[in-house]
Amino acid sequence: MDDDHTHTSQEGNLEFLQPYKVDGEIFSLPSGEQISIQKYFLTFTPWKGASVPNTYNNKPVIDWNGEPVFAELAVLRLFQSHGWEGVWVDSYRRNYRVGLPDVVDTIELPQKQRDLIDSIRAKTGRSGGCWDVFVWKGDTMLFIELKRQKKDSIRETQLQWLEKSLDYGLTTNGFAFVEWKF
Repeated sequence: MDDDHTHTSQEGNLEFLQPYKVDGEIFSLPSGEQISIQKYFLTFTPWKGASVPNTYNNKPVIDWNGEPVFAELAVLRLFQSHGWEGVWVDSYRRNYRVGLPDVVDTIELPQKQRDLIDSIRAKTGRSGGCWDVFVWKGDTMLFIELKRQKKDSIRETQLQWLEKSLDYGLTTNGFAFVEWKF
């Protein structure tokens, strides 16, 4: 990978995740190759305040320090609290979000980050499959997939995204898997 691509070394940038670190998650790529992605396990508190205007077909709402958010936004807030920038990649509506739908407007990605996602999408031949949260700090970029414990599983398009990202030149250090529960 040349210098125009993202750096994916996580050393020093992810120490705040150490308390949540568990064994890696093994993914079987469409090619048949099996790879391990670092996994983290988070426990969230359910939101008990006023209902949110749009729950995206009843997505669970989490209490993040008094703010109602979806799991993707809770993980984004965790990274933001440690100096990272990022977005929830809303593949359903094809937007980039930093807050709840109908509460906070969508945003545009910075050029470097948009170019990376566009390049991987070109390799996959589809717009879907990008992992849930995309964060960056300096030249380090990280895609994070979230799955609710016992209620959610990885989709084929997400495995294709991972495989094409690795083909593009990213390494497994550019990815993290978060399993969560209440």
